Amino acid sequence: MLANLFDYRQIVIAALIFLPLERLLPARPAQHVYRRHFWNDIVYLLGNGIVIRLGFVLLIAALMTWTGPVAADGVVSRWPFWLQVLAAVAVADAGFYAAHRAFHAVPFLWRFHSVHHSIEELDWLAAHRVHPVDQIVHSAASYLPLYLLGFPVEAIAAHGAIYLVQSHLIHANTRLGFGPLRHVLASPAFHHWHHTNEAPFDRNFAPSFTWLDRLFGTLHLPDAVPARYGTDDPVPHDYLRQLAWPFVRRAAPAPAAPEPA
Repeated sequence: MLANLFDYRQIVIAALIFLPLERLLPARPAQHVYRRHFWNDIVYLLGNGIVIRLGFVLLIAALMTWTGPVAADGVVSRWPFWLQVLAAVAVADAGFYAAHRAFHAVPFLWRFHSVHHSIEELDWLAAHRVHPVDQIVHSAASYLPLYLLGFPVEAIAAHGAIYLVQSHLIHANTRLGFGPLRHVLASPAFHHWHHTNEAPFDRNFAPSFTWLDRLFGTLHLPDAVPARYGTDDPVPHDYLRQLAWPFVRRAAPAPAAPEPA
């Protein structure tokens, strides 16, 4: 998933990088650039970020007012910059991992997250199909711990840039391999297995490193490409109805007909 907290110049740069990459090293060569629901996800790309930015800023401002920084002048600011960035990515990963598992485990939260999992053909653009509530909560879970621990703004910004690239990459339709690093860093293959619509479900939750999934037993990384993606939930296919989807009351299943005497 993608935070959508960047301007349109960065969107153009991402397209110029990942569109050629998907043509040169496709994981599924038969998949067309204009795959199913392509234009719906263009709406997410161009318009969803405005809603997310507003909601994210309001939520973080409220949380900051309530908590206040607990380590604004702590030891983190005295670390070398490379260590600050590495630690920032690790801390944000932990917050994202916890929120991500919650969105899979809690039925009410899954209603929001199922919009993202309704994607049936993964590519770099798929990173943008995220319900605003889903993305705002994940972003807060990632960034609020960095603020509370007193990470410098520069380190937080560096983490954001890394996450921006990584989120596009792990959704991309590419067989780009990471070699031995695939067991350490989240790769396209790693995240594609998170989107599979075949057993095992609920695996590979982390956005950047794989160690949390390894630690908590949620790592699944075979040498294969998933046969299919998506969810069995009947998520609608257009932007406005997907925004409303989590709030729509589900009809109870009809009772089974009685057995004939």
